[in-house]
Amino acid sequence: MTHPTTPTPIRDSNRLIAERRAKLAKLREAGPAYPNDFRPRDAAGKLHATLDGVDKDTLATQARRTAVAGRMMLKRVMGRASFATLQDRSGRIQIYLDRGTLGDEAYGQFKGWDSGDILGVEGLVFKTNKGELSIHAEKIRLLSKSLRPLPEKFHGVADQALRYRQRYVDLIMMEATRQTFATRGKIISSIRQSMVDAGFLEVETPMLHPIPGGATAKPFATHHNALDMDMFLRIAPELYLKRLIVGGLERVFEINRNFRNEGIDPRHNPEFTMMEFYAAYTDYRWLMDFTESLIRTVATAARGTTTLTYGDKPLDLSRPFDRLTVEQAILKHAGRYAPAQLHDADFLRAELRRLGVDVDGPALAHAGYGALQLALFEEVAETKLWQPTFIIDYPTEVSPLARRSDTEPGITERFELFATGREIANGFSELNDPEDQAERFRAQVAAKDAGDEEAMYYDADYIRALEYGMPPTGGCGIGIDRLVMMLTDSPSIRDVILFPQLRREDLV
Repeated sequence: MTHPTTPTPIRDSNRLIAERRAKLAKLREAGPAYPNDFRPRDAAGKLHATLDGVDKDTLATQARRTAVAGRMMLKRVMGRASFATLQDRSGRIQIYLDRGTLGDEAYGQFKGWDSGDILGVEGLVFKTNKGELSIHAEKIRLLSKSLRPLPEKFHGVADQALRYRQRYVDLIMMEATRQTFATRGKIISSIRQSMVDAGFLEVETPMLHPIPGGATAKPFATHHNALDMDMFLRIAPELYLKRLIVGGLERVFEINRNFRNEGIDPRHNPEFTMMEFYAAYTDYRWLMDFTESLIRTVATAARGTTTLTYGDKPLDLSRPFDRLTVEQAILKHAGRYAPAQLHDADFLRAELRRLGVDVDGPALAHAGYGALQLALFEEVAETKLWQPTFIIDYPTEVSPLARRSDTEPGITERFELFATGREIANGFSELNDPEDQAERFRAQVAAKDAGDEEAMYYDADYIRALEYGMPPTGGCGIGIDRLVMMLTDSPSIRDVILFPQLRREDLV
């Protein structure tokens, strides 16, 4: 069988497909080629779970009949008898077929079917002499003809880009891929249930925004023809969720898709999933406790443990998460700076330039020591935060939506949670002072006018909402994709998104 990731003459591929198309043409002559009247009664996984522990002789006395459907992954023809392996969503099961039971016509048809074809099988469940659970086929039907050969059976799809682009083939061939996305489903279900149990209301907010807000990011722009107005795909739901807090929905959350017109790398995809939640009468300390507990609950639900491995390193979610300020993290993980240097903008600018950071670009050209200190943290400390760690007390100038500290005006009540060297969550005590928020929006607009494409817009309606009064509130966003990466030991965000963004493929 030809492996699709190796150079193959087009004529060979076309020949294989042409042969299958010829078989399909004969099927069409005989009747419906893609029937839809077969209904499986069992799944492979259910049969294994129920009957793997039953011995051969006992199973034989039960005379249990079943009906299953799935994709034929393996086929071994041996004269008057054959074996096949069917795969459905729950796993694989062996099928035994013999001419005497099926009859000459049905058995002859089976011999002409190909790997990848989708079959319906009815028959008696039994165990072979080697103890393998199997189905002795009494009736078989071809439900869907596969026109393209499957990849080489033992190696699956080896080429990473091909795996992402043809995820349907990746899912067919790779049990690990199916398991990753099954775990993703468990993670999201566990998050949703945990939030509801904690008294949060699940809500939905717009994905088309007249003003992009809620994060410092470059948006995707579009145009609404009927309204004749430019609009933006959501970069974050934050400002809409806080409008709901103003309206009296005191605990809300949304599992949402966000879009940011930025680079693509192992941690970033232009379209990604987050869960954002807001709780009135809480602060960032409460949020850290809640987030830490939530992640442990989700890990236990999805993986059955809080003691994991990521790459080749242990990851322990069971112990209390560390809490360090930005400055403390730099001093701990870099080890070559004095505290006074981290408050010296000239020193920070020179050090960042030495590290290859563009300090003269629009993002940092007019930055104070707080933004420069954060940039240094990202260069020298972030990737060293392997065990879960809350980095707290971010500078005000890089936290335009967070509440200022009452004791340190240049600092906000904000945290970011890091693990395996990357950010997992971002939260803070929300800024509910409308005049302070308006001033910070104006500072963001000035930064945008100076060339910072990721700076925020001024949102007058959000200011109006705050002027009605928003209670003291804590809010947090958790990156679902990165959390799934961490809990499934996946090195790239593309491994945990079913259809990640790729360059356009030219198909003929």
